[in-house]
Amino acid sequence: MIVRNITLLGHKDHGKSTLIGNLLMLTNSVTQIRIKEAQKYSKRLHKDFEPAFILDSFHEEREHGLTMDITRAEIAYKDVAFSFIDVPGHEELIKNMISGASYASTALLLVSAQKDEGIRDQTKRHLFIAKMIGINHLVVAVNKMDSVGFGEGSVEDIKNRISGFIGKMGFQGKNVVFVPVSAYKGDNLVKKSKNMKWYRGKPLLDLIYEKSGHSGAKNDGALRIVLQGFLDGRRNLVTGRIVRGHIKIKEKGTCIVPLDVNVSVKGIIVKGRRVKGAKVGENVALELEEEIADEVRGSIMCGELYCPIPKDLIKARVFLTRPIGKSLSIRFNGVEISCKSIKPIGYIDPTTGETSKTGRMAGLSVIDAEVKLSKRIPAERFEDTPELGRFVLYSGKEFAGIGTVL
Repeated sequence: MIVRNITLLGHKDHGKSTLIGNLLMLTNSVTQIRIKEAQKYSKRLHKDFEPAFILDSFHEEREHGLTMDITRAEIAYKDVAFSFIDVPGHEELIKNMISGASYASTALLLVSAQKDEGIRDQTKRHLFIAKMIGINHLVVAVNKMDSVGFGEGSVEDIKNRISGFIGKMGFQGKNVVFVPVSAYKGDNLVKKSKNMKWYRGKPLLDLIYEKSGHSGAKNDGALRIVLQGFLDGRRNLVTGRIVRGHIKIKEKGTCIVPLDVNVSVKGIIVKGRRVKGAKVGENVALELEEEIADEVRGSIMCGELYCPIPKDLIKARVFLTRPIGKSLSIRFNGVEISCKSIKPIGYIDPTTGETSKTGRMAGLSVIDAEVKLSKRIPAERFEDTPELGRFVLYSGKEFAGIGTVL
């Protein structure tokens, strides 16, 4: 069964865990044991049954109503399994939101229809980050419709207030859909709601099914394989993931950068089987004619005529989660590289999208910068090859942000 990753975005208390808990029940994707455990905890806390307790895995979460870390929940629907990544909505744990979203292709944004909740700065930050790391398809679920009498006006109000910002972030209108739901009551989650007959669109899961079927991976012949290491210690058997293009057995004219080594592929293995070729998105083991002396982790296999040019100075957009010190490093395709300096050349407000030539390098800020590294890496523009255009930033040993190459 195909697995599609979906990241949940939104401010705390807007109902993400409740939504997933109810979807698990409505699609029979959770055991009765888990449901009974959630009922038991609800009763212990003197609450009505709370579907969110099915998802939350920490005792503190149940007592305080917070999702403390990334939680995955798989929901089977039609011919796919949605792997929902429930990430924190409160600011101090935004780093988990970033690492969670980076594995997804589609985002589901929850916005509360209640007047005193609605659209917050954190909602906008999540949208900014989602677009920054390459999520192009967005389903906006206007939640808690039961608390506003299921009225159409609440949805129109949310649309009017956030559509402009969504467009400014770079989301195309055809890739964004709105759906009114009640995560708690189950309205419009799997079946159309009788309480909102004015809504003529599809229920939530059908919309997610449609939007998540699109892939942004390029299969244009420009081969890019991110190498992960040697298999069984053999220096002529490397493993990796094809992130762009395709490769065939006995293919020549292939090189590994930044090692500057030319190789020929004499065997391809996918899922334990020998095959004649492999395409974008597949994990492969490649048997080479040559043995490689140097470590290959983080290197890129590519076509000899069209390779990324290794560089130690890159321009990047960086979302900072904390102030940074002098001891900096980045993690690029599983390899840690020392960072000599980060020189800001522009500042962006992630809650408005406005740019400025002046600003501060503080937590929850965004900068365009020149990043000087201690050695060359085969980076490319994020919009060309996402897997070769993003990195994680560390200040000392602390997570400090994420960057995308411009």
